[in-house]
Amino acid sequence: MHWPFCAAKCPYCDFNSHVRRGPFDEAAYVENYLTEIAQTAELVPGRTVRSIFFGGGTPSLMQPQSVEKIINAISTRWQLSNDVEITLEANPTSVERDKFQAIRLAGVNRVSLGVQSLRAEPLAALGRLHSVEDAKAAVKLAQSIFDRVSYDLIYARPNQTLNEWREELNEALDLAREHISLYALTIESGTRYYDLFHAGKLNMPGPELSADFYELTQEICDARGLPAYEISNHAAPGEESRHNLTYWKYGEYAGIGPGAHGRLLIDGTRHATATERMPFKWAEFVRAKGDGFVDFEALSRGEQSDEYLLMGLRLKTGISPARFKALAGQKLRQEQIDHLTEIGFVELLEDGNLRVTDKGWPVLDAVVADLAA
Repeated sequence: MHWPFCAAKCPYCDFNSHVRRGPFDEAAYVENYLTEIAQTAELVPGRTVRSIFFGGGTPSLMQPQSVEKIINAISTRWQLSNDVEITLEANPTSVERDKFQAIRLAGVNRVSLGVQSLRAEPLAALGRLHSVEDAKAAVKLAQSIFDRVSYDLIYARPNQTLNEWREELNEALDLAREHISLYALTIESGTRYYDLFHAGKLNMPGPELSADFYELTQEICDARGLPAYEISNHAAPGEESRHNLTYWKYGEYAGIGPGAHGRLLIDGTRHATATERMPFKWAEFVRAKGDGFVDFEALSRGEQSDEYLLMGLRLKTGISPARFKALAGQKLRQEQIDHLTEIGFVELLEDGNLRVTDKGWPVLDAVVADLAA
């Protein structure tokens, strides 16, 4: 469930997020979500929903009754599993914190907080609207209300040192419980940071220092009982995000809302879906034809196997070569596996899965390209 609106646009963010101007009828806008849910359910009837993820944008800016309406619509069109995970992304501002109790009553049982830093100066540079005190208060309040809580931090920031990150990460882990997401800052085209970086006004760490940041992050989180289960996500055993595991294990998911992507199995064929990115144009499409799809295509075997590699190799548990063969119609090339194993970038596990090693994770894209070639 993609909610595209934010209170402000962060300078590093290339997500489909928009700062809304002028009057807005949220209840009328939400009706478009209900319409798109109904239309999508007709394409893939009879499914059981194991997870719902409200992402954005900033979905915690929604009214709790809007969240409840959407959850109810999903439960009407599909069956919810008894242990369904319902996550909502939120920022730690006071406006959003005030809604936590009502959002929990609406059916949300997991919150992911966009903290991004526990230091005042980086928060300001990252364009965040909350303070360090806001962030800590939000995490503690969320932990008192929701069954499960995660929060995000960004590291390898401009001018950041390893010692500074060591102190900040240990402080963050003191606050965290079962899950934390830790992202190395990347410079994305179309962002303010992209312009600053290419103008020579952003001092980013080089490749060697970036690798040191990554290794330090793994070392500290392992020691604190929150090992990585995916390249940027850390959890205590059993507390992994079920929703994100669906992506990384190449499962089936419906994308609802502006700019949402999906992977749907229709008549035995996996289809890639994408909706119109612009929020009000998406709404026009939905009112006109029942959905906002701008892309709806059957994926070839090669496309499916490439996606499986790209997603599955992000996991510590790796990928199943047998499933790759079933998707691609051919085996992974043994000479590539042997070469990558010899240089220490991949390894075979006892269960037969192939995974990227800690040494290979910093160059994951290159490893995937080698295996897919």
